[in-house]
Formats: sequence, structure tokens, C-alpha cells
Amino acid sequence: QVQLVESGGGLVQPGGSLRLSCAASGTGTVFSTYATNWYRQAPGKQREPVAVILSCGSTNYADSVKGRFTISRDNAKNTVYLQMNNLKPEDTAVYYCNSWKYWGKGTLVTVSS
Repeated sequence: QVQLVESGGGLVQPGGSLRLSCAASGTGTVFSTYATNWYRQAPGKQREPVAVILSCGSTNYADSVKGRFTISRDNAKNTVYLQMNNLKPEDTAVYYCNSWKYWGKGTLVTVSS
């Protein structure tokens, strides 16, 4: 069984930065086998994809975060990151990590002055 645990969320002012982490524990090397996604869900809205990193290392981003967010992976640490720069109030959401059938419980990001 694999567990995904997100961390790094918090309150940040517009224009600020945060780095989210998604650490995998348990058996298997899920991040190097499957694509890993970051999703987010804002209050009253549906969950939406933010970024993905494939097992080969290729990445893709939602149009709303392109140029501001960067997804990366550290295989040695079994961790996937989401570097978020130039944050905007509309980035406020709970951010979830997903790989194959596994989901984390989310970490809250609030962008507000």
C-alpha cells in the first residue's frame, strides 16, 4: 500500500511563492512508474488538474499556471514538488497529489493580502 502526503501549503501574499511537496511512503516506486498529478479544488468549484509529470520526466501544465508553476520529482526522496511563483488570489485552493490510484489528503494554499 502506498500513502501520499502533501505538505507546504499556507498563507501567502499575492506575488509570493510556495513549494508544495508530495511524499510517497509504503511499498513500490509509484512516482517512477506512473504519472503524478497535482490537482486543486477551490471553494465551491470542481477539482481541476494543475500539472503532471510523467514517469519519463515530461511535464505539462494547465494554461492558468503555465510560466508560474513548476512540477519536479526527486526519485531518491520519493517526492514530487510543485514550485508555485507569482501566486494570485485565484490560486487559492486545496492542492492534491495523485499518482495512479493513490491520492493524498491535500494541503491548503491561501493567497491573500
